[in-house]
Amino acid sequence: MAEGPLPAPIKTTCPYCGTGCGVDARPMNGVVTVAGDAQHPTNAGRLCVKGSALGDTVVPQGRLLHPQLRDRSAPGQPARRVSWDEALDTVAGQLRRLIDTHGPESVAWYVSGQLLTEDYYVANKLVKGFVGTANIDTNSRLCMSSAVAGHKRAFGEDIVPVAYDDLERADLIVLVGSNTAWCHPILFQRMIKAREQRPDMKIVVLDPRATATTEMADLHLGLRAGSDVRLFNGLFAQLHRQGLADRDFVDAHVGGFDDTLAAADDGATLEQLADDCGLEPEKLAQFYALFAATERVITCFSMGVNQSSAGTDKVNSILNCHLLTGRIGKPGMGPFSLTGQPNAMGGREVGGLANMLAAHMDLENAEHRDRVQRFWNSPAIASQGGLKAVDLFEAIEAGRVKAVWIMATNPVVSLPDADRVKRALDKCELVIVSDVMQQTDTTAFAHVLLPAQGWGEKDGTVTNSERCISRQRAFVAPLGEARPDWWMLTEVARRWGYAEQFPYHAVHEIFDEHARLSAFENDGERYFDIGGLAGLNARGYDAIAPQRWPVRRDAGDEPAHLQVFADGRFYHADGRARLVPTPPRRPAHGTDVDFPLVLNTGRVRDHWHTMTRTGLSARLSSHIAEPYVDLHPRDARRANIENGALARVSTRWGNLVVRARISDEHTAGTLFVPIHWNAQFSSDARVGALVNPVVDPVSGEPEFKHTPARVQAFIPAWHGFILSRKPVSIAHLAWWTRVTGASFTRYELAGEGSSVAWPELARLMLGATDADVDWLEYVDAATGSYRAGYVVDDRLEAVIFVSRQPSLPSRAWLAGLFAAERLDDEDRFGLLAGQPAVAGADEGATICSCFGVGLNRIVGAIESGKASSVQALGEVLKCGTNCGSCVPELKKILARARIATPQR
Repeated sequence: MAEGPLPAPIKTTCPYCGTGCGVDARPMNGVVTVAGDAQHPTNAGRLCVKGSALGDTVVPQGRLLHPQLRDRSAPGQPARRVSWDEALDTVAGQLRRLIDTHGPESVAWYVSGQLLTEDYYVANKLVKGFVGTANIDTNSRLCMSSAVAGHKRAFGEDIVPVAYDDLERADLIVLVGSNTAWCHPILFQRMIKAREQRPDMKIVVLDPRATATTEMADLHLGLRAGSDVRLFNGLFAQLHRQGLADRDFVDAHVGGFDDTLAAADDGATLEQLADDCGLEPEKLAQFYALFAATERVITCFSMGVNQSSAGTDKVNSILNCHLLTGRIGKPGMGPFSLTGQPNAMGGREVGGLANMLAAHMDLENAEHRDRVQRFWNSPAIASQGGLKAVDLFEAIEAGRVKAVWIMATNPVVSLPDADRVKRALDKCELVIVSDVMQQTDTTAFAHVLLPAQGWGEKDGTVTNSERCISRQRAFVAPLGEARPDWWMLTEVARRWGYAEQFPYHAVHEIFDEHARLSAFENDGERYFDIGGLAGLNARGYDAIAPQRWPVRRDAGDEPAHLQVFADGRFYHADGRARLVPTPPRRPAHGTDVDFPLVLNTGRVRDHWHTMTRTGLSARLSSHIAEPYVDLHPRDARRANIENGALARVSTRWGNLVVRARISDEHTAGTLFVPIHWNAQFSSDARVGALVNPVVDPVSGEPEFKHTPARVQAFIPAWHGFILSRKPVSIAHLAWWTRVTGASFTRYELAGEGSSVAWPELARLMLGATDADVDWLEYVDAATGSYRAGYVVDDRLEAVIFVSRQPSLPSRAWLAGLFAAERLDDEDRFGLLAGQPAVAGADEGATICSCFGVGLNRIVGAIESGKASSVQALGEVLKCGTNCGSCVPELKKILARARIATPQR
C-alpha cells in the first residue's frame, strides 16, 4: 500500500541556545521528526546535534501531567493530584495572605530564559505592576546580566549592535570566553564557512581552555582566568599609542575618553601585560597587531566574560576598544554578545531582570515608572530594584521572603552555592513550581506543582542573540492538563480582581500589548520598538516571519534590518556613547594552600542546562555519558589520580565525585567540570554546589569561572556498570550515574565493601531471581571480577560487570547486543569473556552523535587508507556532515593518527 504524502511541517524555533535556529517539525503517528528550516535566516536549514535530536525529547516520559499539592510537613507522602481550580485558588490565596501580612517584598518569582516572551511579559506585569515588588529575577541573571549592564553603561540601552550577517563580512572574528563550536555550533559553522570562502579572514580565540573552538582557530590565546580586563585595557592603550583612535567619531559621539585612557594605560610594557595574562609576549603582540590592522573586526563574547565578579567591566573593556576605533555601527564590525538561552533577549525586552522595567525602560526612572503604570492601569508599581538571583535565595533562607514561584528553571542545580538553595527552599513557607517535568532537584521542594506546556505544545515568540524575533509554534496537543505559563499567571491575577487588566484568552493578545507598550510615548527615546507589529489578529500573529527589531510603525522606507548605531546616535540622554574606565582587579576569591586550583564550569556539546530535556535522548547522551573533571597531568600526578578513575573535587562550598579526564591540553592549575548533571542522573555531580557565590557588583552575575578548589583521588572498593531494559534501583550505592540508551538504561557504579555477594545481589538488582531464568555468569574471586547477563526469549535483558579496577569492557559493544533480536552463542561467549567475539564489533566512544559514528570506526577508516581528511571521513562515514560540531574532534583524531603512523 502506497504511503501518503508527508504532512506539511510546522515552522518553529529551537528551544536551546540563543542562536535561535528555525525548525521544521512534523508530528506523525506519535513520532516527531525535525529538520532545519531552510527559509529561516539564522540557520538556512542546518541544525546542531541538539536541535536534530529535538524529536527524541517530545515524549511523555517523566512529564508533570496534573496540578498537585504536597504537604511537606508529612515526609514521604506523595503529592496529591488536584484540579486546576484548587491549585490556583491555593496559589492566589496563599500569596495574597503573605502579601497582606508581610508586604509585597515577602514574595518573589524566579523565572527563566526558557519562557516565551509572552509568558515573561505577563509575569513581569503581574509582579511589578500589581503585586508592587520587583522581586522577579531570571536565570538569565546567571549568564547574560553582565552583558546587559555593560551595554547600558556604554550605549544607554541594552542593544546588541551586530547581526549574524556581519559575521560573514568580518575580516577578523575574536571569540572571547566562548566555546562557540559547542555552545553556538550553527554560528560557528557560519564563521568557518566564511573563512573557507575568504581565506584571509582570521579567527582568534581568547580562552583559558583548549576547546573544540580553539582547534579551529588561527590563533589561540590561553589567557589566565580573570585577566580579560588587563588584556583589553592593554589593547585600548596600544591602539591609542599607535594613533588608531577614531578621534572624529569619539569627539562627536563618545564621552569618557580621558578617564578611560587613564585607567587603561598604566605604562606597562607588552612583556608585563603578557606576564599578567599568562601569555607568551609573541602571541599577545600578534593579537594586538591583528586587531590594530583590521578594520572589520567583530569581538564575540559569552559566558567566559559574563560569568565573573568583574563581568561588567570585562564587557566594557571590550566595548571600549570598539568605541575608541569607531568600529561599531558599520557592516562586519562591532562587539557581539552571544546569548546563552533561547529567549534571554526576549526576557530583556519585557524587563525580565529584577532591576528592569518592560520595553527597555528603567525601574529607577520615575517618568518611566509612571508611563508603564498608566499603560498597565496598575494599582501600584515597584519603585526600586528587586532581589537578584543569588540575593533572592539568601533572603528566602533568612526568612525575609516567605514565598517563591519558580518557573521553567532548576535553581537547586544551576545556582552557585546550590546547597544554600536547597536549605532556602526547605525553609520557605510556600514554594510553587511550574515545570514540564515531575521530578527535578527543584520540584522535590514544591508545595504546589503546576504542569507547564513544553516545546511543541506552547505557542509564542522568542528573540535570539541578533534581536531576531521568531515564532515558536505548537504542533502537538498538550500532555495531560499542561497549560501555558502566561495562563497560570493570568488566572491568579483574575482571582485577585484584575480580570480587566489581564483579559488574555490567546497568546496573540499578549504580544499585541507588548508591541504597543514598546511604542507607547517612545518618540525615538528607546531603540527597542516593535510598534509596527501591534494590532495583529490571531492569523497575522501566526504568520509573523523572523525579523530583527526595531519594527517601527512609522518606518516608511526605512531598511527592514538596520545597522545599529550607523547614524552615531546612542541612547544616553545626550545621544552619546560612553567609554567606561575598567581598572583591572583580581577574582574575588584567590587560591590558597587548602584550595590551590581554579575550578571552571561550562557546557558540553550535546547537553543543555540541567538535562531535564536532553537527558531523555540516547543520541545526546552517547557523546559524553558521565560527569567528569578535566585536569592537567601535573595536577593529576600530585593527587595520584589515573585517567578514567574517580576524583573528588572540593571547594569551600561543597564537593562532588566525577570521572577524571587527564590531558595536557588542559591548563595546569585549573579544573573544568560541566554544569549539566543533577540528582536525577548522578549521585554526586551538582557542580553548582561547589561554585563560589560571589557576584559582580554591577550586574549581580555570579563567578562561575573562578572558584578555588582542590582535587583528590576517590578510591572505591569496586567499579561496575549495568545495562538494563528495565529500571534498576541503585540509590543505595556509594556513587552512580544514569545514562539514557537507545533500548536500555546504563548505570555507572562504584561502591564500598570488597566482600559484596555479587551473584545474589546481581540477580536481585536485575530482577532475575527465579532459579530457572536464562542467566549467564562469570566469577573470578581472585581478581574481584564479576560478569553476568540476563536473557529473556534469547534477547538480552540486562548485563552487569564489576571489577576492583575502573577499567571495564566497552559499553558501546554491549549496547550493540541490546539492538540485536537474539543473542547467539558467539555473543554469549563474548559477554562472559568480557570482549566481543567478532573483531570490529565495538564502535567505540561516540564522536559524531548525528550519525552515531564511534571512535573505533573513524580510526579504522583512517588506518585502512579510506580517509585522510575530515572531508574524506564525511564521504565514507557521514561524520561531520550535518551540524559540524564533531569536526574539531575529527581533526584531532586525524592529527593523532598521523603522529602514530611512521613517515616513510
